[in-house]
Amino acid sequence: MEPPFRSRRGRRGQDAGWDEGLERTMRIWFTGAGRGSGKRGLESRDEIRNGTCAPEANGGGMVSNWTKIPPPLFKKVVIVLIDALRDDFVFGSKGKQFMPYTTQVVEKGTSYSFIAEAKPPTVTMPRIKALMTGSIPGFIDVVVNLNSPALLDDNLIWQAKTAGKRIIFYGDDTWVKLFPKHFVEYDGTTSFFVSDFTEVDDNVTRHLDRVLKREDWDLLILHYLGLDHIGHMTGPNSPLVGPKLREMDNILKKIHISLLSKEEASLPNLLVVCGDHGMSETGSHGGSSEGEVHTPLLFISSAFGKRSAPLAQPEHVQQTDLASTLAIGLGLPISRNSVGNLILPVVGGKTMREQLRFAHLNGFQLSRLLQENTPAYEKDPGYEHFKIAEKSHGNWIKLYLEGNNSEILLNLGKKVLKQYLEALKTLSSSLSKQVAQYDMYSMMVGTVIIMEVLILLLLSVPKALSKQAEFEVPLSPPLFSLLFYLMCLMLCAVHVIVCTSAESLCYFCSMSWLTAVGVMMLISALMCGILSAIAKIFENYRLPPKNPVMSSYNWSEIDVLILAGTIGHVLSLGASSFIEEEHQTWYFLINTLCLVLCQELCRNNFLLKDHDPQHNTNVKQNFDSIGESSDCKNIDIPAASNSKVGKATSSSEFIKGSDKWISLATPWIILICCRLLRSLNQTGVQWAHRPDFGHWLTSSEHKSELSFLAAVSLLMIFFLVQRRCSLVSKIAMALGLLGVYSYRAAIGNVAFPWQHEGKDISKGITEARFVYVFVLGIVFTGTKDLLKSQVISADSSTKSTGLWEVYSGLVLLAALLFRPHNLPVLVFCLLIQTLMTKYIWIPLKLDAAQITIMHYWFGQAFFYFQGNSNGIATVDISAGFVGLDSYVEIPAIFLTAFATYAGPFLWAIHLLCYLSSEVSRNSAAVGHGCFCYALMRSIPVAIYVVLVTGLRYHLFIWSVFSPKLLYEGVHVFITAAVCLFFTAMDQNHAYRVQD
Repeated sequence: MEPPFRSRRGRRGQDAGWDEGLERTMRIWFTGAGRGSGKRGLESRDEIRNGTCAPEANGGGMVSNWTKIPPPLFKKVVIVLIDALRDDFVFGSKGKQFMPYTTQVVEKGTSYSFIAEAKPPTVTMPRIKALMTGSIPGFIDVVVNLNSPALLDDNLIWQAKTAGKRIIFYGDDTWVKLFPKHFVEYDGTTSFFVSDFTEVDDNVTRHLDRVLKREDWDLLILHYLGLDHIGHMTGPNSPLVGPKLREMDNILKKIHISLLSKEEASLPNLLVVCGDHGMSETGSHGGSSEGEVHTPLLFISSAFGKRSAPLAQPEHVQQTDLASTLAIGLGLPISRNSVGNLILPVVGGKTMREQLRFAHLNGFQLSRLLQENTPAYEKDPGYEHFKIAEKSHGNWIKLYLEGNNSEILLNLGKKVLKQYLEALKTLSSSLSKQVAQYDMYSMMVGTVIIMEVLILLLLSVPKALSKQAEFEVPLSPPLFSLLFYLMCLMLCAVHVIVCTSAESLCYFCSMSWLTAVGVMMLISALMCGILSAIAKIFENYRLPPKNPVMSSYNWSEIDVLILAGTIGHVLSLGASSFIEEEHQTWYFLINTLCLVLCQELCRNNFLLKDHDPQHNTNVKQNFDSIGESSDCKNIDIPAASNSKVGKATSSSEFIKGSDKWISLATPWIILICCRLLRSLNQTGVQWAHRPDFGHWLTSSEHKSELSFLAAVSLLMIFFLVQRRCSLVSKIAMALGLLGVYSYRAAIGNVAFPWQHEGKDISKGITEARFVYVFVLGIVFTGTKDLLKSQVISADSSTKSTGLWEVYSGLVLLAALLFRPHNLPVLVFCLLIQTLMTKYIWIPLKLDAAQITIMHYWFGQAFFYFQGNSNGIATVDISAGFVGLDSYVEIPAIFLTAFATYAGPFLWAIHLLCYLSSEVSRNSAAVGHGCFCYALMRSIPVAIYVVLVTGLRYHLFIWSVFSPKLLYEGVHVFITAAVCLFFTAMDQNHAYRVQD
């Protein structure tokens, strides 16, 4: 996807065409203007000398020479960007309490205050681009945010540097990456190390006294990160927020007083205070909630009049409006791709003629941008309004040059200004809806590959779920077929035609020819493989069935629920509301699953145990014959268990006594656990603002309750995990969990009973690394057992022990990364897995496919039980910096991804542990599980990619569909890693199949 509105006529060379258009327009307006007399005539002569008017070439009158950019309105401009500064931190109660000087300036001083609305994604790099270019960045910038490339679009910083402005920057090094070689002096700080609250801001402030005394700069930019880091670690209601706001208030006071003391009579100075984004109620950002998109925007200058009346509710503007406003204030051209409007109060003190000129410059830039991106631009309402305002402006100029100074001129000027503002608003709205130029060719290539893989998986279901668990893509014959080479030739020809005729930049076309040919060969091979698989299916269909009893198989309620749930979930992805509240879908599915399992348990215990033994024997024999002959049914347990009637034949082996009643109660216990988990974290969009148990626990008044809950949860984790671990791993697990509590106590989340209330908090680096040692030790022990079972001797018990060791190490890592109030989620996860293993899966003798899908469903539900959603704001970035004293990219990304997807990941690893440890299942069970897990992940992803492509112009494409696509993409990578692990653990089975 290309950046929005990239110019087709060059990057930044707009001045010539712009000037030419203005010259033609003003030539029409001012023909015959020299007929004015008196005072007006003297002003016209002064304008000739000053270059604001010039005689027409043919001597027929005067024309406006607006080819020159208006002179700057401010001498020095200081931009103070406070990361994650919410609007209520300035305009709310926190502002009055912790930012008294800023509040005084806002309410009574020479300032203008606004609430700037940011567009999602509300992360730093896209917001800086929006502030400096006035354009709306694409959602791919969420990923690029980790390592920002140089910004190539026309922007305010480039225009200022080109105009000879001297720019100094201190703060977030994202600016240095976006604008390399643009600053005469800079000092960048790492923005991703969120455990740092103080040094990251002190590194900015230490330059302030020296710079403010100097005169060798025109634009000073300061980007403070401490408030954002506090939000990530402790949330917006943290006691650390107040002191940080007070620190920012003192800095603003120092800058404002210094600017006032150095002002000259010619031009005033300007202080701009803003935030790149806000923060949610959990302290994160990236989504589109009110707390994340609303930031304060303050313009403070002696050029503005003092406020006489109390400040009303600040007016709402767009964040992109800052670029246009600062361009006018600094006397620079407005960025070519800007969709922002001039914030009129900032220039409200100028004459009506100057205000109209500024509005016209902004309108002309927007109308030109509309022409470049919309074929039918003349029919656009904004363009029509602009032409009307332009015509009215010409009439006003005629009256002005004729020396008319009456009330009529003033009223007409206000009317024209109002028309301009309406046109600007409509033009900006029209352009904002065209937020991107989609690279359809690259999108279609990716979609075709994804759909081919899905179709191949679906066609492989019979073989993959057979006794041998065969999943072989029939690529060898197609690779040597004529069809394969013809398809490659045809696709390469299409590629050449598309890439040579494309007007805009295409990602796939920018690849090397070797890579492009490789992709074409992959598409051709997959297509030939699909055709070969379909041919084999038809060939088998023509053959007479080996056993006619096959058709008598009946689906159980569990099978029907699994099919209906999968289809229903996939269909729900086409609606934005269902995506926003997807957690409700998974909660409903697992609750329904529990009820169906309860019914199945009751049937096995009460309804079928008294069946006629002779009938059961006959049925068992029938299904035995089905199991022996069928390659299409998943058979990983004794064949009699492939039907609910067959299961009744083993009722004598079914659990009896107290275990029977525990088994019957298990689905209801799971339902209670799920209900408790739902009340722990409110997620989604509609009800996320409602208070939940997690918010109650994390408030400072309930620290003792949180400490008790965390301690009990860690004890429960130990008792639930240590059952299958070796003695050494049990000791390591106990010490590791003690280290987890110590880490949370060190950073101030919980407290030991003997700990004093006023104890200083730290980053907990030592305690976290202490836990990492035990995590690595347990995982290493498990890996050693796995290698022993795979290489030295094929011992299933050793492999099972190794898998459980690895699983235990991952549980310990999750306990360290989870916030204290989320530890009960981990406890209930382990508890439900234990109950279902002993009292549901084993007694009901469910096959591997059914158990895999249940693991997948519960993994998805626990993703949302953690408090996650399909919005970027719920990603807990602080988890990526546990135990790190500086930003290290790979560990930070791994830890953040693991903490976010801990629910699905732990359920997937538990599935592998369970299938590998069940001796009653044959060796195909792990292969069945791997295939079903991959299929369950592939179906929604493939369909969703198609849906998003079709809905790319949907109103909520950026706020709802794009974040979900990002989540799905990361989840696919995690699933691929899990499937590789499955395949590695199923290697012995591969050898047996070959034998």
